[in-house]
Amino acid sequence: MPSARRFTIKGRVQGVFFRDSTRRVAESLDIKGYAINLSGGDVEVFACGDESALDELASWLEHGPPMASVTKVMAAAAEWRRLESFRSG
Repeated sequence: MPSARRFTIKGRVQGVFFRDSTRRVAESLDIKGYAINLSGGDVEVFACGDESALDELASWLEHGPPMASVTKVMAAAAEWRRLESFRSG
């Protein structure tokens, strides 16, 4: 059964290809949703998929792409939505 989570990622996560890298990882896990920059310098990720795939994404978000420096990841359950793809932008 699919579920959804909303993540807020803090640290040096903007300008380091975090959103596009997240999109690639999410697509490889068949996760739908989005990654967006927030005005305070954080990144928000909304992800819908199987629990095991969401767990894998959560683990990846802890470090992100090579140029990122993640200091904190906050996760919360979210309401699942039927989405067609994962977008970054």
